[in-house]
Amino acid sequence: MVVIPLPEHLKVAAAQVEPRILMKAENTEKILAMMEIAAKDDARLIVFPETALTGYMLTRNEAEHVAESVLGLSTMKIASKAKALNVYVVVGLIEKAKGKLYNTAVLIGPGGIIGKYRKMHLPYCGVDRYLAWGDLGYNVFQTEIGNIGINICYDGQHPEGVRILMLKGADIVAHPTALPTGTDFMYKLVNPTNALENNLYIVAADRVGVERGITFLGNSVILDVNGATIAQASAEKEEIIYASLNPFKARAKHIVLKQKENEVHIIRDRRPEYYSLLTKPIEERAIGCHKPRI
Repeated sequence: MVVIPLPEHLKVAAAQVEPRILMKAENTEKILAMMEIAAKDDARLIVFPETALTGYMLTRNEAEHVAESVLGLSTMKIASKAKALNVYVVVGLIEKAKGKLYNTAVLIGPGGIIGKYRKMHLPYCGVDRYLAWGDLGYNVFQTEIGNIGINICYDGQHPEGVRILMLKGADIVAHPTALPTGTDFMYKLVNPTNALENNLYIVAADRVGVERGITFLGNSVILDVNGATIAQASAEKEEIIYASLNPFKARAKHIVLKQKENEVHIIRDRRPEYYSLLTKPIEERAIGCHKPRI
């Protein structure tokens, strides 16, 4: 991995918005406006919610209609704004590629599209019930502001993904979500645990509003490497939350406790030779569950 000089103080933002379902042009303009606000407040990384360009409660036909390439008109507008503002952005969309549709989040920087992540774990909810499983694995993108990994919503309940991002050197995990009310365990328990267990920052941007009878949770959150909440949004309104992070803190996996003789090393202390069950197909596990969709 190439060594890139890092800032000791990195201001990040989670942009909590209410996408208008199927109103892609309108949603794009809102994203551009919030990028300008966050950039004026010196944020270098701005994370937007899952499917921020389109809304989440879509039918199959609607998903087909609003899907676009990662190099589509919407992302190109965002890329142009990112260049003008010298910022990095993570934004969610429905991606169309080779005849399939994916729940995708794109990382965009001042130099254009850096990379993308396709949601790996799909609940039988909203538009996810019509989409293809993510097939790109877990990648960490090296940037001048740190190493950034991406996880989308329900992925957070599968801790293997965040662990892989940590092992690949992630300093920050951007977590775009579209969480409905009743899933507050995500910001209270799941994300803090993922941050603590892997000693990395999590920037989780949820959406707000009501869409086809589903009320969304809000409560976007930025978490420290010890799982503590640094910043948190409200449950109902559009807003931007900020925090100052130190990427070097995320790289300090060797942690010495108050007494010098007590210490842990998150990577060194692993016992992967005993973890093989985690990678076996469902049919081989001694638990009852359905086969995943193909």
